[in-house]
Amino acid sequence: MEQYLIDTNCVSDYLSESLPFNGMQFMDSVIDQGPKISIITEIELLCWNTSDDKKVNGVKNFINDSTIFEITADVVRHCVSARKGKKIKTPDAIIAATALSLNYTLLTHNEKDFINIPKLKIVNPSKL
Repeated sequence: MEQYLIDTNCVSDYLSESLPFNGMQFMDSVIDQGPKISIITEIELLCWNTSDDKKVNGVKNFINDSTIFEITADVVRHCVSARKGKKIKTPDAIIAATALSLNYTLLTHNEKDFINIPKLKIVNPSKL
């Protein structure tokens, strides 16, 4: 069974119900298996600037239901490899490296941020 690491933008799109119907159904099935995120995604979600208590609680509940992957030596190795000679921000490189180290497919709508990372599998729920 395919395993997925969910990028911050896909969590945001899912929680705000802004994905197309097929994307929402796909995300429902992924999240039903137990959402999996990088520590970077957790940080980014907790920094979401909103005064809407419903959204804040939705984010906190999502994080509490998630498996959160820490930065391991293998993630560092993949991150360094991804960043050497390429234009990719460190947080994005860590998220990609986490997916690579676990052999997970990354769910993101920011495909351009990850396009130059060899062996990284990407699915964009916005395009389903």
